[in-house]
Amino acid sequence: MTEKIYGYARVSTRQQDLARQLDLLNSYGCHKIYTEKVSGAHTNRAELNKLKKRVKASDQVLIESFSRLGRSTKDLIDLVSFFEEKGVKVISIKENFDTQTPQGKLMMTVFQAFSQFERDIIVERTREGLDSARARGKIGGRPRVNQQLVQQAVTMYYEQAYPVDVICERTGLKKATVYRYLQEVKKQEAFTKIEHALP
Repeated sequence: MTEKIYGYARVSTRQQDLARQLDLLNSYGCHKIYTEKVSGAHTNRAELNKLKKRVKASDQVLIESFSRLGRSTKDLIDLVSFFEEKGVKVISIKENFDTQTPQGKLMMTVFQAFSQFERDIIVERTREGLDSARARGKIGGRPRVNQQLVQQAVTMYYEQAYPVDVICERTGLKKATVYRYLQEVKKQEAFTKIEHALP
């Protein structure tokens, strides 16, 4: 079976022009070029998906640069690994990158190391942020609600029969917060009735 060369060209918006990428890819004798005008941030790229389904072992995928293929280092690694597992060579013209050369394999190893480094840094920063928040008394999740205002809201609702709109206006609490605490009071009341009914 004769190996085929497939090109992939992408720009981020419909206003951008694909001509430069197409001219470059055509000069390398591509049998077919898949083109898209869509942001790399989109996880579902229709033409890229078609390309992934069409390629077979010994085919080549040609791109103008890494940025045209992957939206992030991890995405690029995943895509290149996908093609490699199918026995498909990926070539980036701008970076002079070929996945099946020793230099290309070395670059992939470096990319993978940097991608893992990025993930580790994100995890570390998240952990540091949570530790810092705990030290300041902010544990994360919902912001802590002033319990005096909550008690005032419950009292206004049950004892003074104020509507929720008025309660929110006077206490500064949001409707969702008031309804949440009112629901908790109702649950507690129901639990108490059950307890009293038990022998």
